[in-house]
Formats: sequence, C-alpha cells, structure tokens
Amino acid sequence: MVLYSFIHSLSTNFGTTIFEKAAASIAEGIFDTVKLQCKIDGIFTEKSQQTVSRIINELSRGSRVPNHEKEISEIITHVSSGKIVEKKLREVDIFLEKDDTNFLIDLKTAKPNISGFEKHKQDMLEWAAAILHQNPTKNVRTIIAIPYNPYEPKPYSRWTLRGMLEIENQSQLIVGEEFWNFLAGGKEIYQDLLDCFEKVGSKMRYEIDEHFKLLGDVKYK
Repeated sequence: MVLYSFIHSLSTNFGTTIFEKAAASIAEGIFDTVKLQCKIDGIFTEKSQQTVSRIINELSRGSRVPNHEKEISEIITHVSSGKIVEKKLREVDIFLEKDDTNFLIDLKTAKPNISGFEKHKQDMLEWAAAILHQNPTKNVRTIIAIPYNPYEPKPYSRWTLRGMLEIENQSQLIVGEEFWNFLAGGKEIYQDLLDCFEKVGSKMRYEIDEHFKLLGDVKYK
C-alpha cells in the first residue's frame, strides 16, 4: 500500500509539476497565448446552462452519441438569450489560443476512471459556454489530453471514455505522442522528449532507488 500510494502520488504530481510546465514550454512560440491553470469567468445564460445539463443527461442515458461540433452549436444557440447566471468554474489546466481558436485542455492521468467523468465533461462544456457568451464567434475546442500511453505499443484503449467523448476520430482525446506533437505545432518532438526524461531519470537513478528502498523498509516494519 505504501508503494502504491507513492506511485499514485507521483502520477498525480507529474501532471502539475512536470507535464503542464513542459507543455507550456513547448507550446510557447507556437500558440499566440499559453496559460496554465487558467481562470475563466463563469458567466453564461441560464439557457446555456440548461443546454449543458441536457447534453450530459442524454449522453449518460445513451440517447445521443458524443459530437463536439454539434454540442458546441447547441450551446451557441442560447449564449445571448435569457437570464444571466454566474458559477465558479474549475480552472483550465492548459489554455491555448491560435488563429482565433481557443483550445481548452483538461490534462488527465493515464487511466481516468468513469467515476466523476460526467463532471469533467460538464466542466468542459461550461468552459465553452462561458467563452462563447463573451464572444459567440470564437472557435472553441475542448480536449482531454493524456500525456502518455500506458498500453504502448498497442493503441490507447480506455472504455470509460466512451459515451462521453468523441474519440473515434480523436477530436476530443489526444494521447501521448499526438499530444506533445500537437503542442509543437505538428513537429515530431515526442522521441526528443522521451530522451530528455530518460537522461534525467538516469541522473536521478540513485536517489530513486534509495527512496524505493526506504519505502520497502517502511512496508516490512
């Protein structure tokens, strides 16, 4: 349990302490705007919020299939009509802007669970609703990004994402190599990034081994 807890904490902390910062460093100069943990004013119409709730309910029941473009178009229909509501929204892990398109990236660990995933989808749609309320002509793309594929060399397969994300054409899910190359504007940088991680790992090998030995001692006490 001690070892499991340590590995799980590493996986979680890598998201904010390493993966996000590496993503920002790569994206700078490629995208016009790069922000981490970006706050979005949760201001939109009551009808937009109701539309988001309806989409989530229909996806949960299986009465509709995920379609990012259709979901956004339904939200746009109501961005300027009805009562204005305010809601505190979760910060966007990675916010990118290029050529008048906003990319709202939710960075996840390699194996997101189905528990609470409806909430993640709701967050993404509400981010889009808030941005479109400010500017209905803005292009918005919401994305779940997973920094590495644990099934390599096999394709990424995670059934818990089905039913909530449009993943067949990878329009809302980008994993591993595709994610990092996307940040680099399509350049093939993934292997270079792996080489950097390997070099750092080699330099820190002794410290890592010593820490695991310490955890082993704790385990058997």
